[in-house]
Amino acid sequence: MSGMTDHTELILDGTKIFWHQDRIRAWERGERIAPITIDMALTRACNFGCHYCYAMLQENDRQVIDRKVIFDFLDDCAEIGVKGVSLVSDGESTISPVFVDTIVHGSEVGLSMAVGTNGFVLNRRKLEEILPHLTYLRINISAGERSRYAQIMGVKEEWFDRVCQNIRDMVAIKREKNLAVTIGLQMVLMPEYEDQIIPLAMLGKELRPDYLVIKHCSDNEDGDLGVNYDGYRPLYDTLRRAEALSDDEYKVAVKWSKIDADGKRSYQRCYGPPFMLQISGSGLIAPCGMLFNERYKKFHMGNIVEKRFKDIWASDEYWEVMNLLAGPEFNAQSMCGTLCLQHKVNEALDGYLKGDRPLPVLAGPQPQHLNFV
Repeated sequence: MSGMTDHTELILDGTKIFWHQDRIRAWERGERIAPITIDMALTRACNFGCHYCYAMLQENDRQVIDRKVIFDFLDDCAEIGVKGVSLVSDGESTISPVFVDTIVHGSEVGLSMAVGTNGFVLNRRKLEEILPHLTYLRINISAGERSRYAQIMGVKEEWFDRVCQNIRDMVAIKREKNLAVTIGLQMVLMPEYEDQIIPLAMLGKELRPDYLVIKHCSDNEDGDLGVNYDGYRPLYDTLRRAEALSDDEYKVAVKWSKIDADGKRSYQRCYGPPFMLQISGSGLIAPCGMLFNERYKKFHMGNIVEKRFKDIWASDEYWEVMNLLAGPEFNAQSMCGTLCLQHKVNEALDGYLKGDRPLPVLAGPQPQHLNFV
């Protein structure tokens, strides 16, 4: 069964934070809550050279996350109440020697596991090992044609063919084994990639993943990637044409709320990190990926290579950083890059604390990927 044909909703442009009201209330009471979701990488290294890559702006001291470190970390997550771990963050986790073991062990200790990847090394053998243990597998692919893929993703043209074959294999394995995993494609859209919107939507229609999501490109507060946020509005007709290519088992979804935001935030306090933490492929724990760089050292809470995660999480230093972000000395509008991973969670919690968004009465089926807020 395709993940898109069941009766639960796949929320790609929003947040599932309100399905975790027990944790919201505990946080509101001032309790030290465990993150619902941790987004991390197993390495800072990558075999691609994508032109839109934010990770290039996140450099920090590199350390090696080995099997013992990651198993201790996953055990700690399960013990303190983390619900989901996504291997995305600031490196290509599939090229880590502990990649497969991490997914299997995380799943076995009761965590929901997920992966975002360029998909290049995910051959059929690896896919058969990991897919039964994953909630979702998302392939970053920002072009639908070989030559443009090579330009945008910074690789050889023939790599496009290999990635497409790997996507065919993962779709086939999912069907053969009747797995619940959701398989998706993701396009990080810069305005100059407009010519690839329709070709990629058509490629998805051919390869048959569950969805293609098209999202904005984040930039840092200095605008180092040079993202032209005014350039998105002229693309709206093309984006709507791409969405119209959806069918019963394949959904093309545009992250309209972020593309519409023009890179601006409606809130000043940052409330999201206690619920949704990020860890660098170097093992560094920071509230979010935008603060991984060495120049944001005052926001760094520790490193899982050097100290057990549960001890870092329980420390005063960890909560001092969280409280700083949620306090009057911090202004996300002027001190952060654009539209971070925690943006929708921040928006929702800010609205809740201001009384604009009361906790909803939850009815009907839960959305998919509930542990990835």
